[in-house]
Amino acid sequence: MTARPPATGVTLTASPPEAGTRREPRRRWRYAATVAVFLLPSLVPLTLYTLVPMVASLWTSLHEWDLITEMRWVGLDNYAELLGDPGTRAAFGHTLYFIAGYLPLVYAGGLGLALLLNRAMPARSLLRGVYFLPVITSWVVVALMWKWLLNPASGIVNWVLGLIGVSGPGWWTDPDWAMPSIILASAWKDLGFVMIILLEGLQAIPREYQEAAMVDGAGAVRRFRHITLPLLSPSTFFVVVISLINGFQVFDQVQIMTGGGPGGATQVVVSQIYDLTFRYGRAGAASALSWLLFALVLLVTIVQIRGQRRWVTYG
Repeated sequence: MTARPPATGVTLTASPPEAGTRREPRRRWRYAATVAVFLLPSLVPLTLYTLVPMVASLWTSLHEWDLITEMRWVGLDNYAELLGDPGTRAAFGHTLYFIAGYLPLVYAGGLGLALLLNRAMPARSLLRGVYFLPVITSWVVVALMWKWLLNPASGIVNWVLGLIGVSGPGWWTDPDWAMPSIILASAWKDLGFVMIILLEGLQAIPREYQEAAMVDGAGAVRRFRHITLPLLSPSTFFVVVISLINGFQVFDQVQIMTGGGPGGATQVVVSQIYDLTFRYGRAGAASALSWLLFALVLLVTIVQIRGQRRWVTYG
């Protein structure tokens, strides 16, 4: 005989599914509000000092404005004028010239230092700090130092070249050598940053890969080509992206060392934006040029991100 539970007269029913559904929006709103509270310290400065000025510059680019009188609507005329201006094309050409010389030099130098400091050697930590010191040094100090070092008449570089019988060039006073002077100073300052990034990438490569290749008879060159470089590609990708963005925005060293001269030989895009705004009182055209530069940087970055799948190796 099977025992049955006593009848209580109470019928138990399941809660309607709508109850849980009603709580979900409240939970989501509560979660979103909590996240917003924690993000406010970053969102407020980002909005006030980045997003709002960007929208304002876009609006300004559609006007003719001298920073004093009232704005005058011109639509896309500023963009059309800049795209047809030989000076603008020359500024973009000088910027690309700087990048073409700067990027290989800073990467090769940074990689060489990273490979050197990745080995066991005396005072390795001290050397890392010494090589990184220029990165945190003001561009004003670095540019003035290199302007003095490359002085055609009394600079140390030409004095050393004279000791070995080489006649030093005019450097920043010569239109043909002014941009190489800026490239040299820029690469020297940023070597420490590239070195640190690539050094971290080298230290993340498992030692077992190198040892296995050595057992198989692979020499140093083959190990570097087939193991080190592929596994270092994520760090390389980061360095290339950051260096390209910085290269497109080159300004401080140009303004201090050459001021865009001699003869406009080092007039880069950001220098032209500065001149349009503060020398010629054309804030609308300067804003339009800044957006053209932004579009170019964005396009180059998108191409790099799409292309990383072909050559960047993760893991």
